[in-house]
Amino acid sequence: MDIHRRNNVTVTGNPAGPAVVLAHGFGCDQNMWRLTVPALADTHRVVLFDYVGAGRSDLSAFREERYSSLDGYAQDVVEVCEALDLRDAVFVGHSVSAMIGVLAARRAPERIGALVMVAPSPRYIDDVGYHGGFGREDIEELLASLEANYLGWSAAMAPMIMGNPERPELGEELTASFCATDPAMALVFARTTFLSDSRDDLKTVGVPRLVLECTQDLIAPRAVGAFVHAAVPGSKLVTLEATGHCPHMSAPEATNEAIAGFLADLR
Repeated sequence: MDIHRRNNVTVTGNPAGPAVVLAHGFGCDQNMWRLTVPALADTHRVVLFDYVGAGRSDLSAFREERYSSLDGYAQDVVEVCEALDLRDAVFVGHSVSAMIGVLAARRAPERIGALVMVAPSPRYIDDVGYHGGFGREDIEELLASLEANYLGWSAAMAPMIMGNPERPELGEELTASFCATDPAMALVFARTTFLSDSRDDLKTVGVPRLVLECTQDLIAPRAVGAFVHAAVPGSKLVTLEATGHCPHMSAPEATNEAIAGFLADLR
């Protein structure tokens, strides 16, 4: 299988620099990192890709049984790293991709040498002693609404996820990204994302890691950032002066500065 075509792999930046892999979240694609790439390109080899079912990936490669688990997406990451023969790459994962990165690093530790977790959440549903931000009924209702009317759900939810109502163009861009995704494939990814529980997987992280949270985030509230930081020994937690769930779009300067500082510390 041509992994480059399957995952619409793009490689840019400094070919002699260490590799950084940028991974998008649910309903997005690699274009969401366009404000981060220039901040890394001079010093790093920057790898972008689309998960199967998103962006310009090969939709014919989508298999529900594979992508009904975060492990399926993690396998995509490993195969992209293998196709490019990456070693000790820094994996920057937004939202659910932060957890996908944890799984990929455990599966192929020689390929991924550090993790940057942007607005991560290991579990979206509240549990005893854990605040994920949603009740189970909330998530079931969210998924039912998505299945019944994906375009309507996207138009309503994307601006809420993005936050920053004073900058409606951000919500409009995320809405357009959601709406460009095949509804059936989006539903599979949504169920995989919002019903996942990766809390125990955090204990397996054995590489340097940076956790980035926002001051206000509907999807991953600060209690979640604190949980991830506490669960991953040696991690660094940075609270960005940003609102919403997509700081790489709404506050790229602060996000890029935090990532660049972490990368500099790794040298």
